[in-house]
Amino acid sequence: MQNRNIDACVEAICNKGCRVVRHDIELLEQGRILPELVHLTPQSRQQVLEELKSIMSVYGDSCRV
Repeated sequence: MQNRNIDACVEAICNKGCRVVRHDIELLEQGRILPELVHLTPQSRQQVLEELKSIMSVYGDSCRV
């Protein structure tokens, strides 16, 4: 069940677009809690962060339009 919650959160954040995802990653790295993640445990939030970083690593430093 928890993995589905994590997947749903990752998908919701990714739907915001590349630049916003990068900003959200920065916020998460600062310890901020995104509205999409308030219901998750700190460990699950960390999993979301790692998954987002993994996904965004495919794009390098740029976001294609």
